[in-house]
Amino acid sequence: MALRYGIVGGGFISAFQVKSLRQVRGVEVAGLVSRKPPEALAAYVRENGLGEGKIYSSIKEMAPHVDVIAIFAPNFLRAAMVEELVDTVKAGAKLKGVICEKPLGRNLAEARKLVELVESVKLPHAYFENQLHMKSIQAHRAQLAPIMNAMGAPVLARSSEEHAGPHNPWFWDPVRQGGGVMSDMGCHCLAVGWYALTPPGKSPLFLQPQSVMADLSLLKWGQPRWKKELLERHGVDYGKTPAEDFATGMVTYKNPETGAIVKSQFTVSWMYDKQGLRLALDGIGPGYAFEMNTLRSPLEIFIGDVAAEGTADSELALEKSQSTRGLLAVHSNEADLYGYNDENEDAAIAFTTGRKPMLDWNYGVEIVRLTMAAYLSAERKATVDLTDPATARELETYVPLIQQGRGIELL
Repeated sequence: MALRYGIVGGGFISAFQVKSLRQVRGVEVAGLVSRKPPEALAAYVRENGLGEGKIYSSIKEMAPHVDVIAIFAPNFLRAAMVEELVDTVKAGAKLKGVICEKPLGRNLAEARKLVELVESVKLPHAYFENQLHMKSIQAHRAQLAPIMNAMGAPVLARSSEEHAGPHNPWFWDPVRQGGGVMSDMGCHCLAVGWYALTPPGKSPLFLQPQSVMADLSLLKWGQPRWKKELLERHGVDYGKTPAEDFATGMVTYKNPETGAIVKSQFTVSWMYDKQGLRLALDGIGPGYAFEMNTLRSPLEIFIGDVAAEGTADSELALEKSQSTRGLLAVHSNEADLYGYNDENEDAAIAFTTGRKPMLDWNYGVEIVRLTMAAYLSAERKATVDLTDPATARELETYVPLIQQGRGIELL
């Protein structure tokens, strides 16, 4: 019997996740809940034989008819949604698990609250960070495992995720989203950099974070022309409540067994006006290295000016594509490329068999902690020492200026 998903959210990420489920065995989309009835998504589910795709008015109404709730809704709605979900479990809903798309919370207090809620009813939980599941990430680790065991794990990882900006207005709003590009995409790079440095066979939380250094900037979307476009297109005023469109920094980790120090560098931006979304990762170890770039596609298409009028949707070729002509990188299976298929398969097996998923919400909490440390570092213009007890206490209740809507004081 298939595991029945109940999906909360009808936007971009929900559509991407549903697309990935075409390639995952033993899962069907039984229900959908969204602020606006997700008619198009429900039609896609049914047309592709992915399940009934019934639209419900609330989580409370849907919960008795599904096995797993997958929360793909906007960040600012999640706390209330998890509270409603927990209430349904207390009322008798027999759920096998709950999924939350990154990030787990807008700040550390919010993230911890979500964990406390689901664990209060002993509900198994999976955190969706797709990049750790990418086949290119898993393949390089498998290929290099004997080398790492002989020579030592990588000592430096460098990750980046860049595109020209989000689709929906709430992503641009630092209060509702939780910040800017550091919150939106920095969490990916923090996670994948940490994982790339981790020795084979060890938990994703094995390495101990020691410090975070970060710099945040508003480089493109703070300029008059682009502020005007953002206000007209999304109703978000970066003249009053700006968020960062560029972030870079370094996280230092310690191996608790050997005492060795390793470092992960990250760069994220919302101003990458090239082919489209680019994920990149490289790493260096003693006597070896690896490198990944998702814009290196086995398929390239060239569209000249004369033919460009016939291109209706450039995003058919690549997420966040910026052009309909010229040399286009094309990925025939983006959901699989980015790891969505594999994270869904991992969660489905975990909830069906009772084993733990690769990543749970406690892992998500630690990623939020690193993200908050990055914002704090940028505000202080100094490295944040994560081993300092006073700093650890401060992060528990810290809300970045940008998230408060006071980004104009920093950017």
